[in-house]
Amino acid sequence: MTIDLARRRRADHLIPITLGQLMDARAGEDPGHVYCRRGDEVFTIGDIAARVNRFANGLLALGLRAGDRVGVMLPNAPDTIVAFLAMVRLGICQVPINVNLRGDALAYLLGHSRLGGLIVDRRYDAQTAPALAAASIATVIARGGDAPLAGRTVRAFEAILAHDDATPPPITTTPDDTILIMYTSGTTGAPKGVLVSDRMLQAAAWAAAWLGDARPGDVFHFWEPIYHIGGAQILIVAMMERVTLAMVERFSASSFMDEIRACGATHLHFLGGVIGLLLKQPPSPLDKQHKVRIAWGGGCPQTLWRAFEERFGVPIHECYGMTEASSFTTVNRDGRLGSVGKPLPYFEVRIVDTEGRPLPPRERGEFWVRATEPGVITKGYFDNEAATRSTLVDGWLRTGDVGYTDEDGYFYYAGRTKDSLRRRGENISAWEVERVFTEHPAIAECAVIGVANEIADQDVKLLARLKPDAHVEPLDLIKWAEPRMPRFQIPRFIHFIDEFPKTPSERIRKEMLPKTTDCWDLEKSGYQLRR
Repeated sequence: MTIDLARRRRADHLIPITLGQLMDARAGEDPGHVYCRRGDEVFTIGDIAARVNRFANGLLALGLRAGDRVGVMLPNAPDTIVAFLAMVRLGICQVPINVNLRGDALAYLLGHSRLGGLIVDRRYDAQTAPALAAASIATVIARGGDAPLAGRTVRAFEAILAHDDATPPPITTTPDDTILIMYTSGTTGAPKGVLVSDRMLQAAAWAAAWLGDARPGDVFHFWEPIYHIGGAQILIVAMMERVTLAMVERFSASSFMDEIRACGATHLHFLGGVIGLLLKQPPSPLDKQHKVRIAWGGGCPQTLWRAFEERFGVPIHECYGMTEASSFTTVNRDGRLGSVGKPLPYFEVRIVDTEGRPLPPRERGEFWVRATEPGVITKGYFDNEAATRSTLVDGWLRTGDVGYTDEDGYFYYAGRTKDSLRRRGENISAWEVERVFTEHPAIAECAVIGVANEIADQDVKLLARLKPDAHVEPLDLIKWAEPRMPRFQIPRFIHFIDEFPKTPSERIRKEMLPKTTDCWDLEKSGYQLRR
């Protein structure tokens, strides 16, 4: 099977194949193509396909089947790619888990998703064990050994990967099978599990390749977590376009450009505050000594756009999208400053007022998205009919994001209507952070907001009203919260307040809360959060 990406760019629909068929086609056509590198390790597409088949057959031997939900809590590594693609090929529905989750957030996800299996790295035993003990999960697979975990029998990942059958498993899947449940940040309450189909992940990869102008022989510096759709889609790009992934385990601002140079990357992917973090690094005479052709992604502040292009000599391709709509909705390959571009050919996008009426250029309203091809917008949220009904209305996806258009039809993103913030590329639910701090014995009530920082990103600010006669130091709150929440959710700023402004229904009016940073600052305290 030959996959012609150029034809897909011109077509008004996506080729109806499955990701398993795509992998088989690539492995059959060019098994020696280097699909992924990590340090000195090299993995061809032929290697990956054989490992995927072994792991898939091993999962079948354990009794896992199409439609089963399996949580995956693994770091960025070749083994994670293998597990991901093996379950895609079997039609098993993966539930990717942020490896930083702990405490209530992890317990909620394991409980709500009703997993039949869990694949986890042993390095996360301490944070996983309490949540696993309370969950009903029949099969636990651990990368790094088969020692019991939370009293459960554990199967060794390595033993499953060593299964003796490397032939494709006799499983038939379809492009519209749900292969992922990707939990959002929970911007309006508890996290919601977005149903992602095989077709949606292909659309995400197609759009990423189009935005980045991917070509055979390109090298993608691959730092994005696979538990985000931004990372998962790149696994598919590498099969669609015969590019090579130069994999690192995590993002590091200080070593980012050195990694880019060392691996010969032709593409630089940014999310959230990445552009600002890179510009904050000390200027170097090596800044333009690289092979990067395009910096592509979402969230480049207009104020930093030209500064980045001039310093590093790389044009920016910007986009807008969300998991519910196959990751990408609009793309800007034209260099129009500050714009997220125009809709992809299989989407219609509008900016509307509170009544759903389209707005003229320059007037701000909510992004609404409608598919012109079936299957590229989510079917809904797992076990959450209310959220599905309120988000998908009359064929439109109501995003909750604010933006506007210009006179030429280019779209611009202007913030969120939802109660969330974005920090270092991570979406943070204020609800989740507030839920943890409300449990502190000294806190009567609290609110979390985002405040702009020096890299045009956001930091977390916690405002708290203490109980009468209670006293607690800000640093003590941070130390108390550390084992209960992911590191990226820990507030930078803490502000004690006597009374909160409220609505008649007793809701805190966050728009009236001070966004100043003249309060306690974690970064100035000298305290170092644990990794």
